Parts: sequence; C-alpha cells; structure tokens
Amino acid sequence: MSETKASLAGVRVLDLSRVLAGPWATQILGDFGADVIKIERPGAGDDTRSWGPPFIQNGEGDAAYFLSANRNKKSVAIDFAKSEGAELLRKLAPQCQIVVENFRPGGLKKYGLDYASLSAINPSIVYCSITGFGQTGPYAKRPGYDYIIQGMGGLMSLTGEINGEPMKSAVAVADLFTGMYAVSSILAALRHAERTGEGQHLDLSLLDCQIAMLANLGASYLTSGQKPQRFGNQHAAIAPYQVFATADGHIILAIGNDGQFRDFCDCASSDLCNDPRFATNEARVVHREALTAALSSIMSTRTTSAWVKSLEAADVPCGPINTLDQVFADPHVIARGAVETATRADGTAMQLAVNPVRMSETPPATRFAPPSLGNDTDGVLRQLLAITDAELTALRNVGAI
Repeated sequence: MSETKASLAGVRVLDLSRVLAGPWATQILGDFGADVIKIERPGAGDDTRSWGPPFIQNGEGDAAYFLSANRNKKSVAIDFAKSEGAELLRKLAPQCQIVVENFRPGGLKKYGLDYASLSAINPSIVYCSITGFGQTGPYAKRPGYDYIIQGMGGLMSLTGEINGEPMKSAVAVADLFTGMYAVSSILAALRHAERTGEGQHLDLSLLDCQIAMLANLGASYLTSGQKPQRFGNQHAAIAPYQVFATADGHIILAIGNDGQFRDFCDCASSDLCNDPRFATNEARVVHREALTAALSSIMSTRTTSAWVKSLEAADVPCGPINTLDQVFADPHVIARGAVETATRADGTAMQLAVNPVRMSETPPATRFAPPSLGNDTDGVLRQLLAITDAELTALRNVGAI
C-alpha cells in the first residue's frame, strides 16, 4: 500500500503518551497511515521498554510489552522538562493535527504543552488527554492504573467464580478500550477540524470507558436495580453456556437455544433433552446444577478435538480453549495473516500481531517496526524544524535531546 493511499496519509500526531492506553491509540492511528512522532525521555524512554522479560535481542533491548503498542511510530528523544525541550515541542505542534497525552490533569501546563497553550498556536489542533479519572471530578488528580479501574469500574465484581474472589482480566482491558475510544473520538474531532478549522480538547478517562463497556450488564443494573452476580464461566441467562472438562482438556459449549440443545443431545447420544428439567432454556437455567453434573459426565468421555469435530458438523456452537502456542499455530489464524515480522533498520526482527481490520481500499499496514529509543530524533528535527547539526549538538549538550 502506498503512503498516499493510506486513510490518514498527511495527518501528523504528536504523541506524548506512554505505557498502554495512549500508545495503543496512536499505534492504531499509525496503522492507518498517520505520521506518529513519539516523544520519549532521553536515556529512559517509555516505561514499557523495561517491562519484561521477555526482551528482544537475547534478553537485552526493549521488552515485548513495548513492542505490542508502538509500531508505526518515530521515536524522538526530547526532555521537555528542559525549557529548550519544551520549546521544541511547541514548535512541532503547529505542524501536527493531533496531540495525545496521558499526564495527570494540569501536568503539562507548566511546560506550555497543555491544550490552552498549544491551541493558541494551532487553533485546529485535536488534543486528546487520557487519564484514569478525567479532567474533572473529585478523583481527577488520582493516578489511574488499569487494575484499579477494573476494580472501581465494576468489571472485577462480575468476573471470577461464583464463590471465588473478584478477578481481573488477564490483559489490561480498561487501557485497551480507552485507547480504542480515543481513536474513534480523535477521528470524529479531526473530521470536524478539517471541516471547520476548529480544534478541541478530548477528555477520556479509564473509569468512564470502563463503565461504558459494562454494556448489557451495566444496563441490566440500571434497569432493574439488581446487582448482577458472578457466574464464573457460566452465563447468567443461558444454559449450557460454559466450560466442561473433556478426556484431554476443556471445551466451551455455547448452546443458545432449544434446537441446538436437541442437536447436542443427538451428537452425544443422550436423552437429556427429553427430561422436562432440561427441555427448555428457562428450565435448564433453573436446574443448572443438575444439568452441569449430567453434562460433565458426558463431556469427559471424548477428547476435545473429537467433540469439536462432531459438534461443529451438527452446527452446535463450541470451541476449544487454546493456549497461545495453539492460537498462533491455528490454520485459520495463519490463513488470516494475524502475525507478521517487522524489522528495524539495524536488522532486529520481531514478530507482531497485526492490526485486525481488513479494508478493501485503504487497509492498515505496518510501515515501521517499533522504534529503538531516539531512533528518529535528528531526522524529525531536521525535517520539520530545519535544525542544523550545530543546533543538535547544543541541544544535546544541555540535555534537551
């Protein structure tokens, strides 16, 4: 795909974010062709560069965590705590359409890098602030961590075994969903800015996004006033819709209607569907414990692959619980091209999960591997600010780059 045919060709992002929510958003923008300038602290960089193991380059270099969220970016090492560094960013801002940052509210004001300061020199700027709790409210100054937000936002109260402790998701879903909400809001604001010349400040909080993504469970509480309980791997309103042990592992049964349950019984050579306790979904939910006991005995008689083969042939929804080695070796995953190899200019190769969006005309693409720290500092400053070698040397001497 050519640079000019990319959806966001010609759009430049000044990325002041680090860790996950902000970098996830800017990575997606980069996938669609935006020129993302990632600002990092000289000598240290994004915190996640050291969040390992594992690390690339035989235990040295950047952590896999960093690689997951920073492809399609240029790394520019600038210390904006130095006045000279902050001035460089204020000079870059007029040449960018988007700014993304995830400092605490007001944290960038003293450097002249807040929305008010940058919009004064670039009125059409789309400035996205990502925080734990938002720019306003009694918790605004608190630091925001995904784990804490999963707890405060209700997700953990809904996740885990019925009689077990509340459980977090294995991946930082509050960060990731906030990053995705950030992308959609940035693109909406960019459309408005291109149409009217008017920029705006986007205030995204992890807690707000976490509450929004409670989806039907949040709506259920708001409608009924009843707190949903944890059901572990079971479904509150459908049965059987859960995990069962097989002869050699586990399988998910996701039977959504009575016809599918009858088809399951045919595959299993079982007469459970003739039992009035299990004839309808409503009855199966009421008699969940007896149903689970009966099915546990049946499912343990065959291997996972044998069950999947027979149930899929009968259009009964089911699936294995794959470990990651099985995920990435799955023939369908391979056929869909879910993994690719990206290579840095120094020859360092890394395997990455690709952007999952498929588009017929302007598909996302990996143009750059996640950059080494400061890889693009000189090139970007020369290109966009016409800085000379002597000026680069002076900036290094004061620690600004």
